[in-house]
Amino acid sequence: MIAIVVSRADSASEHIGEHLLDVGDWERRDDPSRPDADGGGTYYRTDGFELREFDDLHIDLEDPAAAFGGDEDDAEGDDSPEFLAFVSRHSGETEELLTAHVTGNFGPAPYGGEPETLARAAPGAEKRVVETLAAHAPEGYDVGIECTHHGPTDTSVPSLFVELGSDEPQWADPEAARAVARAVLDLRGTGADLTDEENESDDPNFHPRHVVGFGGGHYAPRFTRIVRETEWAVGHIGADWALGEMGAPDENRDVIEQAFARSRADLAVIEGDKPDLAATVEGLGHRVVSETWVREVGDRPLPLVERLEAEVATVDEGLRFGEVVPASPDAIRVRALPDELLSRAQGVAADATRAAVEANAVAFDTEQAGTRATGRAAFAADEESPGYDDLVEDLAGVLEQGYDAVEVDDDAVIARETAFDPGLAAERGVPEGPAFGRLADGESVEVDGETVAPEDVSRAQTERFPIIRF
Repeated sequence: MIAIVVSRADSASEHIGEHLLDVGDWERRDDPSRPDADGGGTYYRTDGFELREFDDLHIDLEDPAAAFGGDEDDAEGDDSPEFLAFVSRHSGETEELLTAHVTGNFGPAPYGGEPETLARAAPGAEKRVVETLAAHAPEGYDVGIECTHHGPTDTSVPSLFVELGSDEPQWADPEAARAVARAVLDLRGTGADLTDEENESDDPNFHPRHVVGFGGGHYAPRFTRIVRETEWAVGHIGADWALGEMGAPDENRDVIEQAFARSRADLAVIEGDKPDLAATVEGLGHRVVSETWVREVGDRPLPLVERLEAEVATVDEGLRFGEVVPASPDAIRVRALPDELLSRAQGVAADATRAAVEANAVAFDTEQAGTRATGRAAFAADEESPGYDDLVEDLAGVLEQGYDAVEVDDDAVIARETAFDPGLAAERGVPEGPAFGRLADGESVEVDGETVAPEDVSRAQTERFPIIRF
């Protein structure tokens, strides 16, 4: 069950709450066991959700999760929430904006919660609600995430804020409030974490596909991109200003460790050059990765990625992934690519060559900022999946675009062509320049009243591109 928290002290929250009740099919209930100001009295239930109202601002609430799960006489009273969704206003000079974020304080706590304390994050729910906000946003409204910047911090379950901003006209905008309400209700069935059934594990040290963010501005464009454009979710984000308030990373290791533990993450993306922070993160046993790493890894099995980075190259060194996924991380064979054949195929048709490598390899090394395959590659070890021999055949197919005939032998790909020979043309008295170009393009030329045809100045050529079979 998802617990929706509405604050009567927040006009935008009340407005969103009204639209939630209007959009959803709710059952009105009564909880006499707690004061109306603290979520008691009238509350509402629908499939997958419970909505309660509180007098205080969200940031001043201690642990509203305790109010949810029905009342003492309710047969569903043990239905504790999966996470809390605070529907709230957003204040700022950002005009029309729908946003989401998790809560806590890397440093002091001027806006609720405890200093140097981070709440349990709901990265998967945040990712999903950003998607649904984007789907429902009225024209003119931007959608994104914010850094971690206020309370509450002591919620007993994960939580996130879903906000309507950024001033009175937007808080009173019925279309925007309804968009937030629909986005929240689209969370039905969503958990706090980003689900990844293929990579789920009973290992207590297992982490979902979450990263922690450090650096950048309050509205976190890099981390918004990760949330909106990749298969990864982002937990706590310490913006540059928050890190400044926190102080030296090595002296605040406990706060940094909270960011990982309460995001269920083991990886960090750091915006900007922050060597001291990176050293502290790695000293705590976590890994710093780049946005490129997050994008390239995507939804691939993380144990497989770990092995490939150990045996081929790291993503930041140029490792890129193909379309083949082996049965297990151990079911791969690493070997050198046929470099001469690969290089010539790239010269004939670069895009088709890259497609051939991706179609047959699990992963491969690259150069030139990841654009050109080279060096070594990993192939699936089973006979059913495409592999090295299939790559050779596909690269030979690429060569057919530039040669008259191509054949695959046991130890080489052999390409034959009949090509313009400048030496033969010179012997026939053809002057260098435009006439050479026309002959090379297959046109005849006149020299001193004599016709010189392309076949008269062409020579058969054969090229061999070695391959190594096992």
